[in-house]
Parts: sequence; structure tokens; C-alpha cells
Amino acid sequence: MSQRFRANVYGVTSSLGVLLLSLTLCNHTPAQTFWQSYQARAEATQVNQPHWATPLVTVNAHIDQGFRADFVRQTATSGVTTWNDGNTKGLQLIPFARTELRISPPPFFSHSTSSTHDGFGDIAFRLKFRVYGSNEEHHNAVVSLALSASIPTGKNGNGSCCAIVTPTLLLGKGFRKLALTTNASGTLPVSNTAGLGRSIGWNNAVQYHATKYLWLENEINSTFYKGGKYDGKQQTFATPGLILSRIPLSHPKSGEKSPLFISFGVGEQIALTHFNTYNHSPILSGRLRF
Repeated sequence: MSQRFRANVYGVTSSLGVLLLSLTLCNHTPAQTFWQSYQARAEATQVNQPHWATPLVTVNAHIDQGFRADFVRQTATSGVTTWNDGNTKGLQLIPFARTELRISPPPFFSHSTSSTHDGFGDIAFRLKFRVYGSNEEHHNAVVSLALSASIPTGKNGNGSCCAIVTPTLLLGKGFRKLALTTNASGTLPVSNTAGLGRSIGWNNAVQYHATKYLWLENEINSTFYKGGKYDGKQQTFATPGLILSRIPLSHPKSGEKSPLFISFGVGEQIALTHFNTYNHSPILSGRLRF
């Protein structure tokens, strides 16, 4: 429990550090010019895309900036319960037009059995480029490409043995209050392919914009294994959930936008296939957008 507490303190400290850095930049005149230029570029990028809520599991196709941390509990078929604090999310930035960079600090894993040691997982990065974007007032659609990479920094068996790269194609289309997102990815180990194997991920999300802030969703998340321990197997989950999205943290003057928004999400992954590595996995998600 003490290790988990330290991990939570680590996550909160990281979030506060990002926020304080942002506020510090805004309080200095030379940096303010940089920050204003950065924000102008980010807003110009985001205005030309839909403004749907980010799904719990399925990777969203639009470009975002902010900080996100998820907390996931997974119960394996053996009965061992594992908490994943962070879930490889982290800081998202828009360094260039139509481009998103995510830096994910290592998540912390805590296990219900003493035979498996708690510890941090792998650090990861993701680069996403929006190929096409059109907001709700026009075609309400988005197409993006992403490339993720993880570095094996995990300890005590809480990470991979080798670096892994994951290219992803992301598509999204909206119909009034309904948003459909789909993406396909391939997990490609840099080494030890025979041991780790490869996998194809196919994730789909259907979201309904129920009220100003509330989104209802259901996701279908599938993984197909080729080689490695689970060669030839497939696991699929349904992930019903709800998201309170983009709640402003301040109320600026008329005509001005709030500089900070907060979002919360909750859901549960439920196995639909006979083969599954875990089941009935609750997800708690918190996001700070700026």
C-alpha cells in the first residue's frame, strides 16, 4: 500500500509540475510571447477538427493538448488483481501544426500477491499527425496517423524486455450528436519477436453527446495475437462508459475562452471472448486540458 501511495504522489506531483510550469511561463514577458504563439498554433490546429470527448480505451483521432492519468484495475484469470496507476497516458503537446506529441511517464503496477513485485513499467512516447480534419460545422470528420514507442525501463517484470513500436491508423466521423471512432494498430517488437510475438489491435468507439458536458459511450476493443505466448488467440472486450468532458475551471469575460478544462471518465472492460487475460476491469480517467 505504501508503494502505491508513493506512486499516486508521484502522479499528482507530475501533474502539478506541468501546471506550475505552464503558469510560470505565462507570468514572464519573454515567455508570454512564446506561450501566446504556442497557444495560437494549438488553437488553429484544434479548430479544424471535431470536439468529441476522448474515449476511455480507443485512441482518439483528433489532436489534443493537456495532461491525462488513468487508473485501471485488472483481475487476471488466476485471480490476481493488478492496479495500473497512470496507464501509459501523460503529457500531450502540439509542437507543430496538426501534430501531437505525447510523453508518457512509466505507470506504477501494484499486485495483490506477494509473489509478484510492485514497480514501475516502461516509459513511452507517441507522435500523431492529423492528415485530414473538419469540425462539426462542416464535414465533422478526422483522419490521423500515429506512431508509438516504448522503452524497456520497467523493473520486477512490470515492463517489456524489449523496445516496441506501434503504428496506428485513426479514423473518426460524426453525425450530429453521434461520434464514431475506429483505429487499427500493429504492435512490433524491435527485438525478441519470437518470444513476444506481434499483435493487431482493432478498437471502435460509439459516443453520444447527451448533454453539454456528458458523453455516453460503448467501445469494442479487440487484440489478435500472432506468435509468442498467445499465438493464434484473440480477445475482445466491450467497454461501456461515461465521460464528463471539458468542464471549464474558470469563467472568463464574455467572448473569451477558459484557459483550463477538466474531464472525468469512468467505465469497465468486460470480456466477450472465451480467451481473455483479464476481465471486469474498471477504468477511472482524469484529464486536464489547456
